[in-house]
Amino acid sequence: MSGETILIADDDGGIRTVLNQALTRAGYVVRSTGNAATLWRWVAQGDGDVILTDVVLPDENAFDLLPRITKQRPDLPILVMSAQNTLMTAIKATERGAYEYLPKPFDLNEMIKVVGRALAEPKNAPLTKQSHDNGDEDNLPLIGRSAAMQDIYRVMARLMKTDLTVMIFGESGTGKELVARALHDYGPRKHGPFVAINMAAIPRDLIESELFGHEKGAFTGASVRTAGRFEQAEGGTLFLDEIGDMPMEAQTRLLRVLQEGEYTIVGGRTPIKSDVRIVAATNRDLRMHVSQGLFREDLFYRLNVVPMRLPPLRDRLEDISDLAHHFLKLAEKEGLPAKHIEPSALEALKRYDWPGNIRELENLIRRLAALYAQETLTVELIEAELRQDSYEQNPSQTSHQDLPGAVEAYLEDYFSSFGGGLPPDGLYEFVLAQIERPLILASLAVCGGNQVKAAGLLGLNRNTLRKKILQLDIKFSRKMR
Repeated sequence: MSGETILIADDDGGIRTVLNQALTRAGYVVRSTGNAATLWRWVAQGDGDVILTDVVLPDENAFDLLPRITKQRPDLPILVMSAQNTLMTAIKATERGAYEYLPKPFDLNEMIKVVGRALAEPKNAPLTKQSHDNGDEDNLPLIGRSAAMQDIYRVMARLMKTDLTVMIFGESGTGKELVARALHDYGPRKHGPFVAINMAAIPRDLIESELFGHEKGAFTGASVRTAGRFEQAEGGTLFLDEIGDMPMEAQTRLLRVLQEGEYTIVGGRTPIKSDVRIVAATNRDLRMHVSQGLFREDLFYRLNVVPMRLPPLRDRLEDISDLAHHFLKLAEKEGLPAKHIEPSALEALKRYDWPGNIRELENLIRRLAALYAQETLTVELIEAELRQDSYEQNPSQTSHQDLPGAVEAYLEDYFSSFGGGLPPDGLYEFVLAQIERPLILASLAVCGGNQVKAAGLLGLNRNTLRKKILQLDIKFSRKMR
């Protein structure tokens, strides 16, 4: 070490002592204070090589002080510490020129590494302050103080000033669309439209029309020119949910848009320039899809510029209390009776595995708020509801032969995704394709990829099977051939 000086500002004497000892052992010179005035005096005098400051100081909020520091000494790295571990804290720290945001409690070894990076790397130019000061804390786009969520917040805060393409990975119900909306709402395109499309909810033969639009007369039923999602999202963000379900021909057209920045509507001839930020999401293993020939490798790398992996709720159980209280507040705002949840009930929620992730927790809380008269949600009530959910979701307790019931449940979810409206035409062929594809893939797998055997198993003519394989764009790995 070369004896660089670290300036610490925190009103907690215990934290100052711990940081002082750790940084001194690491070879740094440390000066610490409990207020913003002293920190500002040191900065104005030209002291210090790195600042490590808490947000809440007794005489001034550090977020108000940071712009003055970055103006006075733009090359001085600032590390912001905070126990207010929310996405908005991370965003505000980044907006005001902080080099890094460190949620409390933090790992001392990791903190020392961050200090080392701050000294070694050139500091970015400070950001222009944006209007995120008056957000309603009850309407935060993401909830959670766990270490896993802090990692997500830091990545998102760094992305807020960029237009980079983002790929969000995560199980169903983990909040992928919430992340996409937050990237839009707090990013440079926030004044443009946010348009979402779920690839799994659109019939395969209509996806290109949905994405790129179509001219009048482009196909049977195309009575008027219709704008696609790219056109609707012009100047804003297009969220491509369940991108792993996109058919190969649509993947090829999407790749052209990403490469050339233009597209042609179905039935059209003139290319249209596109100014849209892409955020994609999937609950599938796209690398495996690439290896199986189900997803274009070049498209994968075009989309996977910045990968984000959302943790399942079972890996962030410490966030359940904040999430449950948040959903109760939302239910109350929507006109449902105010409810409280007792501590033992929260512990019961933390013992559950949450296969449906945050969406399942939200549905449970809303159901409890709506259906039960008592003001306090007790542990007995919670456990009874969770037992019922486990019974309904456990495959060992339901019939594997009830295919009609599974299809009915799927269609109920499908129709509900359109908010009371009607889905696109072609539902019959869409549902058949959803059933045929996994049926044929499973049959090929159990027959080792032998199409003759698979045709016999399915009761189909071999030529019919080969035709369906082509129609459904089914590919399988070399091991299956």
